[in-house]
Amino acid sequence: MLSGLDKRVALVTGGAGGIGKAICVALAEAGANVIVGYNRSGDAARSLAGALPEVAGGHMAAQAQVTSSRSLEELHRNIEQRFARVDIVVNCAGMTRFVAHSDLDGLDDKLIDEILATNVRGPFAVVRAMLPLLRKSEHAVVVNISSIASVTANGSNVIYCASKAALDNMTKSLARALAPTIRVLAVAPGLVDTEFIANLDEQWRNEQVARTPLKSLATPRHVAEAVVAATRLSSTTGAVIPVDGGRPLA
Repeated sequence: MLSGLDKRVALVTGGAGGIGKAICVALAEAGANVIVGYNRSGDAARSLAGALPEVAGGHMAAQAQVTSSRSLEELHRNIEQRFARVDIVVNCAGMTRFVAHSDLDGLDDKLIDEILATNVRGPFAVVRAMLPLLRKSEHAVVVNISSIASVTANGSNVIYCASKAALDNMTKSLARALAPTIRVLAVAPGLVDTEFIANLDEQWRNEQVARTPLKSLATPRHVAEAVVAATRLSSTTGAVIPVDGGRPLA
C-alpha cells in the first residue's frame, strides 16, 4: 500500500512528535521527499530526517513555528531553494493540555489563546505560506490532522475540542476555495495509543479499549496510513476521515 509517491515533496509540521514521526516514515516509505517540520525539537527532527528510508533527493528537517508567519516565510524559502515545490502538506503540529471540562477556571486566557493559535491559526498560516509552492504541483493536497473530539466534544479540554471543530470547518472552506488544483482533507484520530497514553493508568486505558467497537486503539501508524491514503483520493476533497476504531458509535 505504501508506494506511489515517488518524487513528491511532503511537508509535515510537528514531524518530530509521535504521530508526526509515523507520518514522516510512512510518506518516505511511499517514496516521498519528506520535510520534517519542527518548532523546538530540532535534534529529534534532524535525527528522524537522517533515518528515513532513502529516496532520490533526500529528506530534510526545517524549523516551522506555525504561529510565526516570519518563520513560515523562511520555511517557504528553504523548501523552494531545495525542492522548488510542495506536493503534500500535513498539518500535524498541535497542542493541548488536560483540563476537566467542568473546570472553566482551569482554561485561562493564555492557554485558550495558545491552543487556538496553534491548532487553528497555525494550519491556516502554513497553507497560506506554502500556497505558491503547492500551486507548482500537479498533485497538491493538504491533510489536516484533526480529532474525533471535533464531533464528540469529548477530549482533553473544551477549547481543544472547539479548535478541532474549527479545523474541520476550515478544511471544508479551504477545499472549496482552493479547488480544483489543490485538495484539502482532514484525518481525525480518536484516542491514539502513543507512549503518553501507555504511561497513563492501565485500567483507564483498558476501559477505553472496551468502549471501542473494534476493541483496539488507533496507533500512530494507523493515522499515518490514513494520511498516505488521503493523498491518493484524487476525487475527494473537503472530507474528514476518522481513524478511531468506531469510538463515536459506542
